[in-house]
Amino acid sequence: MSKFALTIKCKSTRGLVAAVAGFLAEHGCNITDSAQFDDLVTGMFFMRVSFTAETGAALADLESAFGGVADRFGMNCDFHDEAARMKVVIIVSRFGHCLNDLLYRWRIGALHIDIVAAISNHMDYQKLVVNHDIPFHCIRVTKENKPKAEARFMDIVKDTGAELIVLARYMQILSDAMCQNMSGRIINIHHSFLPSFKDTNPYKQAFERGVKLIGATSHYVTADLDEGPIIEQDTVRLTHAQNAEVYVSLGRDVESAVLARAVHAHIHKRTFLNGDKTVVFPASPGSYANERMG
Repeated sequence: MSKFALTIKCKSTRGLVAAVAGFLAEHGCNITDSAQFDDLVTGMFFMRVSFTAETGAALADLESAFGGVADRFGMNCDFHDEAARMKVVIIVSRFGHCLNDLLYRWRIGALHIDIVAAISNHMDYQKLVVNHDIPFHCIRVTKENKPKAEARFMDIVKDTGAELIVLARYMQILSDAMCQNMSGRIINIHHSFLPSFKDTNPYKQAFERGVKLIGATSHYVTADLDEGPIIEQDTVRLTHAQNAEVYVSLGRDVESAVLARAVHAHIHKRTFLNGDKTVVFPASPGSYANERMG
């Protein structure tokens, strides 16, 4: 039995949920999970529905038939097969913890994706990537060649059919043009501190200031550095007895977990852009997204 999902974003109005549920029932579909959010500030409505096509209806036929409902309510909607794997490109520099974590989760089936390429501006992780039978591309980036380097990035994305770019601690700033071209399709990870430390060794600075709480933020990339719509965040508590090396170790753990959960939410179509923010629907109870893998 085919299992599909429908995502909807539109202006809030009466009858939306009834129209969706009625359509699915009329076409022999059974709803297995549903989440919706009515933003009273923006007047926008967001919905994600998982359902089984018990009569064997094809996804394309359901999508075509739903056109009348979508037009009536001005919906931006999308049907997708929940068994399909999203194609992903990972970009990394010299910190490999997030890359290693993503590769492990992908290998054991916790991340239902196809990693179609890995790109780096260094050769450090070529062997690791190639040993996973994933194409590796080393593209050096300098101030002078940055436009050409990003053009090569986009050629790889186009050639592989990638739908998502994951910046797994990529230490270069993307151009405004690339951010706009891939809007809502680039996910980044960075540390989160109060106070904020933005230099090359933030965990050492955090230790020196006696920070008691460190964390990580994963967000969509925009032209505003590290200020894109937030998808996922988490924190870890520290004490005065822990040294700078422990800060770094715990920081790597939380960065890896937060990035993986953000990617998981995106590939399962649980994230919606809502202006400068996101709407992120929780996964069903007991799913991978609620687990904390170290």
